[in-house]
Amino acid sequence: MAVALIGQAALGAAFGEIFAVFYKTVKNVTNDTLMFDSILEDLKSTLAELEPYVEEIKQSNRELGRPEEEIKGLIEKMKKGEKLIRMYSKLPWLKYCMRFHYAKKLRKLEEALFKFFHVHVTAWSARTVLQTLQGVNDIRVQMNLVGMSGVGLSCAVPRPPDFIVGLDVPLKEVKMQLLEEVSLLLLTAPGGCGKTTLVKMLCQDEEIKGIFEDNIFFVPVSKTPNLKVIVHRVFRHKVDRVPEFQSDEDAINQLQQLLTQIKAPILLILDDVWSGSESLLENFKFQISNYKILVTSRTAFPRLSSKYTLKPLNDTDSMTLFRHSAILLDGSSCIPDEDIIQKIVKCCAGFPLALDVIGRSLCGMSAVTWRKRVKDWSSGHSILDSDSSLLGCLKRSLEFSDDEIIRKQEIILKECFLDLGSFPEDKRISLIPLIDMWAELYELDEDDSIANLLELIARNLASLEDVPCSFTRKHASDFASCYSEDFISQHDLLRELAIHQSNLEPVEQRKRLIVDISRNNFPKWWIEHNLKPINARLMSISTDEMFSPTWFNIQPLEVEVLVLNFQTKNYAFPDFVRKMNKLKVLIVTNCGFSHAELGNFHLPGSVPCLKRIVLENVSVPSLCKSLEQLRSLEKISLLMCNIGQAFKSIQVSNALPNLVEINIDLCEDIAEFLVDLCDIICLKKLSITNCYKFSVLPQGIGKLVNLEVLRLRACINLLTLPESIRSLHNLTIFDTSYCLKMMWFPEHIGEFFKLEELHMEECLLLSNHLYQQWSNQLPPLFQNLKQLKLVTCDEEMSNLWEPVKEFHTSVKVKVIRSSGLIIRRVGLIFAGTATESTSLYGHNSIY
Repeated sequence: MAVALIGQAALGAAFGEIFAVFYKTVKNVTNDTLMFDSILEDLKSTLAELEPYVEEIKQSNRELGRPEEEIKGLIEKMKKGEKLIRMYSKLPWLKYCMRFHYAKKLRKLEEALFKFFHVHVTAWSARTVLQTLQGVNDIRVQMNLVGMSGVGLSCAVPRPPDFIVGLDVPLKEVKMQLLEEVSLLLLTAPGGCGKTTLVKMLCQDEEIKGIFEDNIFFVPVSKTPNLKVIVHRVFRHKVDRVPEFQSDEDAINQLQQLLTQIKAPILLILDDVWSGSESLLENFKFQISNYKILVTSRTAFPRLSSKYTLKPLNDTDSMTLFRHSAILLDGSSCIPDEDIIQKIVKCCAGFPLALDVIGRSLCGMSAVTWRKRVKDWSSGHSILDSDSSLLGCLKRSLEFSDDEIIRKQEIILKECFLDLGSFPEDKRISLIPLIDMWAELYELDEDDSIANLLELIARNLASLEDVPCSFTRKHASDFASCYSEDFISQHDLLRELAIHQSNLEPVEQRKRLIVDISRNNFPKWWIEHNLKPINARLMSISTDEMFSPTWFNIQPLEVEVLVLNFQTKNYAFPDFVRKMNKLKVLIVTNCGFSHAELGNFHLPGSVPCLKRIVLENVSVPSLCKSLEQLRSLEKISLLMCNIGQAFKSIQVSNALPNLVEINIDLCEDIAEFLVDLCDIICLKKLSITNCYKFSVLPQGIGKLVNLEVLRLRACINLLTLPESIRSLHNLTIFDTSYCLKMMWFPEHIGEFFKLEELHMEECLLLSNHLYQQWSNQLPPLFQNLKQLKLVTCDEEMSNLWEPVKEFHTSVKVKVIRSSGLIIRRVGLIFAGTATESTSLYGHNSIY
């Protein structure tokens, strides 16, 4: 074997040498003679394009395993071609008598080169992409683990909104002030005035980028700042391995050392520093040359001498922003007369967030509705001089339509908005827990939940997160069909609005209880209601890293949805969970950096009505032992978890007889789908996504005869699918997109008689394999897919589907074009992220 490998390596080297000689000859002859005219020019151009890949062939021929005969044959052809050109270039009659004869031979040689390089570079490109995306996936896992606490992967500055007005002058003034001899500048204004947007614009300024280059650190601070989290984020922006900080003092000392080593201008942006956190800023003041700190806050801290106060928008800019927000995407408008607009704009008093949100809420409404709203809103106030005034202004965006049917829909929409306050500030919110809670609280199916989310986003009451490093980013049209990788976020002021609205009633009458516990400082009502029943249907409890698991007893007898957000390395369920006999949805999220150990899991296991569980960033070694009594459980979602032995040592089908859906996303330790789970005959949906170690789907998968949705998206090490998959006759959605190493596809896919959607974009090796295996056309069995409506694939695979479209005219083939370098004439597309992506909404102007 070793001898063979050495022989192949030598063969690769020989190939490189003869290619170099051949290329040199072609260049020399082309330069010295006019013979062959265009054929030599074309050959020279071809060799110039292929030359960069020769070194790769020399180094990787052994790894790719190209047949020796093929390489030897190509070497002989190049040797003959080189002699052919040298011999006959000296014969004056060649140009006239033998031109076409030898041109034909050289064309064949050129074609042979193309064929060889196309196959080789395709395999090399796929291998390179696999290596790259393996790294990307590692980064994405780490990004999400860090992102649980809302701190993201690094300190990269978010992009500013697409539409901005009124900030050009403040931008110049802030930049001028920052570049003066100040070490710390405070940018202050009320909430929703555009402070963060202005900072984002500043970081896009060419002069600022030229000065600070890659040393701009953007860190959201939030209401309950965590110093070690802030330092951790700065480190992650600069180094691969972040040290573990023993204390806040240790974190600051190591940060100072890191910044000192940079030896270049540094800009640290601390965004959204709250009142009472002024002392935090002292920790980041270091005596380092060209080191500056920019702070944004609603509070004008008196001890900070260098300040810039951002003013609300003037009337002209306010009108511009409002009109932009209130106009429909197609450019049409139902905006009534100017007097009505002026009254609304005056009510917003120049606050961009208020103008934008209220504009969106009126977008598409009739002129009658506009007039009625203005009449209802008339309150005599013209200046929003505090956050409470702004909250009152934003509240108007939640008012209802006069149409009774629309009013019922908007009442649920408002409840969905208020539910967003259940999640921590500055945290990305996965769509999975939202859809689960709304299914049980309001009996919404997935489509209705997605529709409500899109409406909230359209009104700028929430934002769809653009996830960095996500090479599986979907288009807007795919949003509803595969949402496990999507997240939303919410402006902190809008979160305050949601909590403020939820807390209007007395505690015992509230529909939802949202509790933030710092250290062990429980709210006064919690202690007072120790023995009184709580009537809330939704309860959210968030604790920080200093919390010790000492719970005061309460009586949450009516709670149907429990949201637990924590930051400690170990977390135990409170004892009062066992009293939640109506609990249907349990959402547990570790907002810390690493996986947390979850204890007392037997407590929710004793709840009789629990249907849905979402676990995020936790380690659960014995899940099934804890859930033996959960015979009502229908859906479980494991996001960024260490699954370990979670589904072992128990008969899963007996423990979870009603389980119909399993979601596993970004679970880095899962390598194969457990055979025991194949016994859950009632399972209808199985989604395993972004699990880069996942490589084996067992033969037992064929037992899941009721399976309707199978997603194996972005499992880059999944090599093949078992033959038994042909038994899944009820499958309606099948997704293997971004399974880059997959080489086999079920030839009997025609037996998926109910299949409606097939997603197979960016399956590099699979596309090449199927093209050869099926000889440029799909097997006849594919014509049996009578229910097929949508196919997503790359451009090369789309050609195979043309005959099927003749039989099934309703099939839509969506070509997902890849970004990256397209090799001219070879036509090879290097894998990358899908670029056929457009904004969900025509404009984005949230501040």
